[in-house]
Amino acid sequence: MPALLGVFEQPGHVAEAVRKLKGRGYTDLETYSPAPFAEIDDAVIEKPSGVRLYTLIGGLTGVVTGFALTLWMANDWQIMLGGKPFSSIPPYTIIAFELTILFGGLMTFIGLLVVGKLPHGKLDPGYSARFSGEEFGLVVRCQERDVAEIDGLLRDQHAAEVSLVES
Repeated sequence: MPALLGVFEQPGHVAEAVRKLKGRGYTDLETYSPAPFAEIDDAVIEKPSGVRLYTLIGGLTGVVTGFALTLWMANDWQIMLGGKPFSSIPPYTIIAFELTILFGGLMTFIGLLVVGKLPHGKLDPGYSARFSGEEFGLVVRCQERDVAEIDGLLRDQHAAEVSLVES
């Protein structure tokens, strides 16, 4: 499967090229930029990240674990203190909150690794060191029959250079 690399000088041109490619049904796109640009992110990312689901699951697991652990310990080792009930929820809220933060943070890290497919084994063949300096890159993976169409589209969107790279 061939991949075309377009080199751009302005982030707006990259964002517009991504929108046009997505409008034509091309979804296997990779962008490179020297700094984060909201317009490129908005064009590339259509839906929220799946990492937040990992955070939610970790947080809910933490709060349930925090309350279950403290209530279980209080009822298993009963110590009567001034006639107070053994299972009183308010004092255990702090422990449940702390476990919510701990488990949520750990699951967020795991989600980042899973959703982001980290660590990467090797660099993408379309990457160039100049994309970390001053230029922007857009790699489009496509079928052989679509190479000419994508080449023309990238050039129409003010690509300074378009080349075929190994995929």
